[in-house]
Amino acid sequence: MVDLPSARRAWLLNLPPGMGVPVMKSPCSRSRRRLLQAAGAAAFSPWLAATAAATGRRTDWAVAPFAADVTIPIGHRCMGILPTKARRVLDPLEARGFVLLGPERPVVVVAVDWCEIRNRSFELWRQRLAQAAGTNPARVFVSSVHQHDAPVVDHGAQELLDGVGLKNELFDPQFHRKALARVVAAVEESLRHPRPVTHLGLGRGRVEKVASNRRVVHPDGRVDFSRGSGSGSVAFYREAPEGLIDPDLRTVSFWHHDRPVLALHMYATHPMSIYGRGEVSADFPGLARRLRQKDQPEVFHIYASGCSGDVTAGKYNDRSPKMRRVLAQRLHQGMVRAWEATRRVPLAKMRFRTVPLRLPFRRDEPFSEPALRRVLENPQQPQRNRILAAMSLATRHRLRKEPALDFGCVELGPLRLLLFPGETFVGYQLAAQRMAPEQFVVCLGYGECWPGYIPTREAERDGFVRHSWQWVAQGSYRAMTEAMEQLLLRKG
Repeated sequence: MVDLPSARRAWLLNLPPGMGVPVMKSPCSRSRRRLLQAAGAAAFSPWLAATAAATGRRTDWAVAPFAADVTIPIGHRCMGILPTKARRVLDPLEARGFVLLGPERPVVVVAVDWCEIRNRSFELWRQRLAQAAGTNPARVFVSSVHQHDAPVVDHGAQELLDGVGLKNELFDPQFHRKALARVVAAVEESLRHPRPVTHLGLGRGRVEKVASNRRVVHPDGRVDFSRGSGSGSVAFYREAPEGLIDPDLRTVSFWHHDRPVLALHMYATHPMSIYGRGEVSADFPGLARRLRQKDQPEVFHIYASGCSGDVTAGKYNDRSPKMRRVLAQRLHQGMVRAWEATRRVPLAKMRFRTVPLRLPFRRDEPFSEPALRRVLENPQQPQRNRILAAMSLATRHRLRKEPALDFGCVELGPLRLLLFPGETFVGYQLAAQRMAPEQFVVCLGYGECWPGYIPTREAERDGFVRHSWQWVAQGSYRAMTEAMEQLLLRKG
């Protein structure tokens, strides 16, 4: 028999915040949160079963949205190596995500308005969020949005810098500890009032005049990848074709019958219009996300960058404040179009798959351990070079202990949600869509960020090799392609 008082309590717990009986902050709240954290989906499932039996509603799925402020303090370094540190905050940086609860173990997805999270720091995020949600770290998708006026976080690299007198020069570990604690607390709080969902929404919308590929062909036939995020003020870059991009923004949404609850938007472009001035901002994707949140205050909106290592707004952006607003409006319109094109399907069985991805580290002599040590320990070297050397060494140390990354895919009905590492080029995103043309493939970029740029075979042939922000060896496209085939085509 169903315990009706318990079922009623479960139903109340599933109501949105501010509705029904309020959850009081009593002395037992802390222990209750710990119980939820430890039991995770196992504790949640009986509530759902009781509610379903008592009300006749389908309540075997729920989402728990969460958000936390992760804005860096004044004086913090941006992008790991930019010479101008944070001078003022134009708008806050946020971590926004959700826990998906259902018959399987929970899945956590979070998009962080930071440049990169790498190595031990990335593992720390996965472990802490997994513990909070009652799941395992492989099922935690941490994606940096990759704004440049935001931090790069790598605990191993900062420890190496501490050892040569460069304390807090990459990032401030004390700030990081507090920021991550706020995110963990937000996850724990969200699990107190999960939102029941019954349907999955999938939509695509065209984004006009935002993205362009870095690759350009000069009048003499020379090919390079020199079109950066603010190149639109130069006639050649402005007039060159867009090149290879994914023109569509994809939106994954969760619904309770015909009522939308949460929307995750993904678009493949570098998220910067202006950077390097010490003006901290979530930039035009953050502005677009907030415009969409204003449109639909009852829906929790999240934005994540796709595979966009070689895609910027450079054709259309002249680094003016006006263009930041224009790009935000164009991205917002893509979100609206994707929403209008959304089709809903009942939530079906979820399957989570992961494969080990082994990307080889660079083999050229400047990236050997002795060469990197010499740069790190030389006070005559520019600080930028010493920070990059520390990041390289931290990755070498990590790969000796754990040579493989978790490359994961959430299969939920027709949805295939993948988290790619680093600055994966857009060609991989387009290839993933071709591998599963009958599915709705969504590719999040900037997961574990140690690899930096991951060029495609075609980009390597065009000469994209040995960039200072590229830590993978030439030919890494082979491992990437094989792992994608294992996930999407189930080869091997």
